[in-house]
Amino acid sequence: MIALKIFMIALTVLFALFLLSLVIYFFNLDMKFAAAMTPVMNKYYDWQKRKRQAKQNKSREAGSDE
Repeated sequence: MIALKIFMIALTVLFALFLLSLVIYFFNLDMKFAAAMTPVMNKYYDWQKRKRQAKQNKSREAGSDE
């Protein structure tokens, strides 16, 4: 009896996930989310680039001081 309840819960969860995937596919929500995240990701990558360039400039200055 308990195995049947576990099976029904697992089946319900899988069915809900399937319906969620259909909604995401139908409304193209994954691409809309990616488009909304692009500015945020660009800020992060630009910050990383500035950090890397500052580190390179610092090592160049330290190398030229010698």
